[in-house]
Amino acid sequence: MLRVSFARGRITFLRRTVAEHAAYEGLSGRRLEDFVLAVNEITTNAVVHGGGHGRLRLWSHAGLLWCEVADEGPGLPPGWIGDRPPPAGLSGGGRGLWLTRMLCDHITIVSGPGGTVVTFAATRG
Repeated sequence: MLRVSFARGRITFLRRTVAEHAAYEGLSGRRLEDFVLAVNEITTNAVVHGGGHGRLRLWSHAGLLWCEVADEGPGLPPGWIGDRPPPAGLSGGGRGLWLTRMLCDHITIVSGPGGTVVTFAATRG
């Protein structure tokens, strides 16, 4: 299991650490690249929208590699819909949660005024 706190300026280091741990846990090739991209998107969201820092937890269970990212920001905005189509256009933000849904096998999002927790998983192997 990997547990780490992160903040702005540490995302690149975190991405490398997660890639090494995920490879050790059995992800490889495109699965590994997709998982690390999802981690990058969600941790960047935590830094940009969730108070500038967060906590990450990574573990294996039942053939899946799980990641949980938690922040202490204000939560998702009112009216946010979790299953919306991809954002229009190629510029701007708003793609992180959508991309994570596309790249991973499982995702849950719990959000409120005390922060957001995003948990996602990819099949190992």
